[in-house]
Amino acid sequence: MSLDFKNTPKIDQVGLVERAARFKTRSIKKEAKIQGLNLALSMIDLTTLEGKDTEGKVKQLCYKAMHPDDSLVIPTVAAVCVYPNHVATAKKALGNSGVNVAAVATAFPSGNSNLKVKLEDTRMAVDAGADEVDMVISRGKFHQGEYQFVYDEIATIKEACGKARLKVILETGELGTADNVRRASDIAIWAGADFIKTSTGKISPAATMPVTLLMLEAIKDHYLKTGKMVGMKPAGGISDSKTALQFLVMLRETLGNDWMTNEWFRFGASRLTNDILLQLKKQATGIYQSGDYFSKD
Repeated sequence: MSLDFKNTPKIDQVGLVERAARFKTRSIKKEAKIQGLNLALSMIDLTTLEGKDTEGKVKQLCYKAMHPDDSLVIPTVAAVCVYPNHVATAKKALGNSGVNVAAVATAFPSGNSNLKVKLEDTRMAVDAGADEVDMVISRGKFHQGEYQFVYDEIATIKEACGKARLKVILETGELGTADNVRRASDIAIWAGADFIKTSTGKISPAATMPVTLLMLEAIKDHYLKTGKMVGMKPAGGISDSKTALQFLVMLRETLGNDWMTNEWFRFGASRLTNDILLQLKKQATGIYQSGDYFSKD
């Protein structure tokens, strides 16, 4: 399919930053805060993407995904995200828990490889049982203005995913401008992304509120045109509960209640889990726990 991505909407970056800042001013009362914290926990993709990952570490992460804190009545996280060679281990460890297995693919995090390698990477993850695939776009091709190449590559990877849902990582910290983020969002959405995702977590800045708002607006425009819902995943740099709640306020006020579920919104933020647990413990007991009581992932 050939589309013209040179005429995507122009973005008022100053206005975007100002609008995103307003979501930080909302007052959230105790009961709503507890609901929000539980919702945020249920939206987390608990992640380990290191060269030193072992089967033991993946199994431990899966246990935490299913049992964030046995002393609280709280949800599991949404998914565990690993490299393709650890998908089988995670799938077995998670069993019938309802926690999904996500795998990064397509020469993550750089994306600098050919389509054959990227397809093999994707199929390796899917064949091992991945429920979701997180791919990276070819930022070099994007910066060369080869938008059709980027579109075609995403569409091809989407086909290779089969029943697995595809999250397309834009790596917004490398795109340079708000206009580029909007253009990349539109390319990914039209190419068949089930989710669009800010970052790999390896580049800074990552999941800022302005860039997430911009991507939510792209999703909204697509929905108004087609009636098709697309998910959103801010990833990288979201490490405290207060910020997570602000993101949920922004999500609710931009896209509405239909997106307020882990089927359509995720946090790529493993460190966030422990802060949410600390806050939920505080709400339940009135006492702050030490962070040393929680595993460092």
